[in-house]
Amino acid sequence: MEKIRLTQFSKGAGCGCKIAPQVLETILKSEQKYFVSKKLIVGNESKDDAAVYDLENGQYLISTNDFFTPIVDDAFDFGRIASANALSDVYAMGGSPIMAIGILGWPIEKLNASIAQEVLNGARSICAEAGIPLAGGHSIDSPEPFFGLSVNGIVLPENLKKNNTAKENDLLYITKKIGVGIFSTAEKRGKLKLEDEGLAVKQMSQLNIIGKIFGEQAYISSMTDITGFGLLGHLIEMAEGSNLKAEINYNCIPLIPGIAHYISQMCIPDNTYRNWNSYEKKVEGITGDSLFTLCDPQTNGGLMVAIDPKNKKKFEELLTQNKLSEFIQPIGKMTEKKSDIAVSIL
Repeated sequence: MEKIRLTQFSKGAGCGCKIAPQVLETILKSEQKYFVSKKLIVGNESKDDAAVYDLENGQYLISTNDFFTPIVDDAFDFGRIASANALSDVYAMGGSPIMAIGILGWPIEKLNASIAQEVLNGARSICAEAGIPLAGGHSIDSPEPFFGLSVNGIVLPENLKKNNTAKENDLLYITKKIGVGIFSTAEKRGKLKLEDEGLAVKQMSQLNIIGKIFGEQAYISSMTDITGFGLLGHLIEMAEGSNLKAEINYNCIPLIPGIAHYISQMCIPDNTYRNWNSYEKKVEGITGDSLFTLCDPQTNGGLMVAIDPKNKKKFEELLTQNKLSEFIQPIGKMTEKKSDIAVSIL
């Protein structure tokens, strides 16, 4: 029997399916009056990773959902990646997930139901790793396969991290290497080298559980995760939301080894270009390969963290203690905003 390649059944892949930032702004814009609740701590207004609601019992509820079409061909891996990606929104706000609900779309006439079963098994394995139940869900018969989770989490008010609260002179760090969009595109086009198989899958399946620990650190000013809008897109959200400018040193950006080869082969996701077209007027200093890497749509990418520079040593020790010592070099810093430029690449 011919092996099923899930990526051949979808136009996009992973978080590369996300609607470009500029288009999304148009969709979300509305003059219509809407209900405002004093208990809603974080909503659409800040472009944050999840919604946050005050339970009035000393805890905040974090609520999010995330789903996409296959980024890998293996069904079990697809379920793991999509689930880890959805859980990341809770970790990115300093919280702990408590329950997940599945979201499944499946082309029943094209793909056997047993393959969808493997997707769910992958999701269950990640939820078990996170220590939460996959408690139910909803499914539809759809033209393309897609899967994700709706996730609820809990955070103490003092541990909540937002993406728009960075401070001037904060140092910037990230916790995963950049390039999974490029590697996934290479795999989809049959150009992935044998020695590179599994690199992107391993990273995309890795839980960002360190976010809960980051939430407990008062010197961390702001936090978000890097997903479909690429490193630049999510950094722009942090900079503009904080009314600051970010300066990054491209040579300090951790990239997946071997990425230059796939860039030379033009294994570039379509959304890379859509991302750049959405925010090119807000960026200065981009050259050559940096456009392809910094705009590369990440799926379950790492956390981007802004910290008080006085606590640089303390934070880097925390990274080392949690087996993230390869990310102890800051990639940049937040500076005063003097123009419409949100990010300068040095």
